[in-house]
Amino acid sequence: MAFQRITIDPQQMDGLPCIRGLRIPVAAIIDMVASGMTNEDILSAYPDLEPDDIREALQFAAAAVRERQLPLVS
Repeated sequence: MAFQRITIDPQQMDGLPCIRGLRIPVAAIIDMVASGMTNEDILSAYPDLEPDDIREALQFAAAAVRERQLPLVS
């Protein structure tokens, strides 16, 4: 899957995946969703974000997890 809103630039944020070249890491969006923030809360906290940014951040995180072999938890 091609991600149009996710950028990775080694010169910005140490190469962390970010939203549209902004200094907003994908991980920050995922953390906010995981903590229970609504899309409206996130968009209010980060006015430069758009609803599609949140959706694509979640899709990117899902793809990243799918690409890794996770250790079994015992």
